[in-house]
Amino acid sequence: MAKKKSDTPAAAGKHAPAAKKAALQLLERLDLADRAKAPISKLSKGLAQKVQVATALVNSPRLLLLDEPFSGLDPVNQSVLEELITEAARGGATIVFSTHVMQHAERLCDRLLLLAKGRKVFEGTQEEARGALPSRLTVTSRIDPAQLPGVAKASPAGQADGWTAYDVELDPGVVAEAVLEHCTANGFALRQFRVHTPTLHEVFIHLVGPEQESHR
Repeated sequence: MAKKKSDTPAAAGKHAPAAKKAALQLLERLDLADRAKAPISKLSKGLAQKVQVATALVNSPRLLLLDEPFSGLDPVNQSVLEELITEAARGGATIVFSTHVMQHAERLCDRLLLLAKGRKVFEGTQEEARGALPSRLTVTSRIDPAQLPGVAKASPAGQADGWTAYDVELDPGVVAEAVLEHCTANGFALRQFRVHTPTLHEVFIHLVGPEQESHR
């Protein structure tokens, strides 16, 4: 039985008119419309990087593998690329990309794989990654919070009007809400109680640092 035209391998991607339209739209988004006919060899590293991104996205792939996709791009074009990646993910694509810039991972990734010298040191969600660090607080009180249950250490960070600000680190597994509940229930006066959410950069340094030391 003869195959229908729509069943041919050529139809796996976009037909020529649709592909051309999608390509021109991507070039416009990436500020490359005026370079549509320029040879790649004549483009700068940053512009060539954007062309590679457009080539990867034009057929709306279901799986997209990107190696350091933000390399060579200025902040404006990095933002545009983040938007394109987010749109592809919302459209159902699975996207895997490598990066050394934790801010990109923080804004874009659902799951993380952290490597140190080729070895896996963490795999999981951002929430799980942040949970690997002890919780940290800024507490302003009249009494040293080191006495509170669950507090590993408290370091004075400044005084004003009889109140002292403390940098507080909690014991592993202790959540800030439990400490705040204890303060409320026991009349521990507070002027400030602020939870510090660790960045992925801090998580990376915490998890990868010891791994690097062990391989020296």
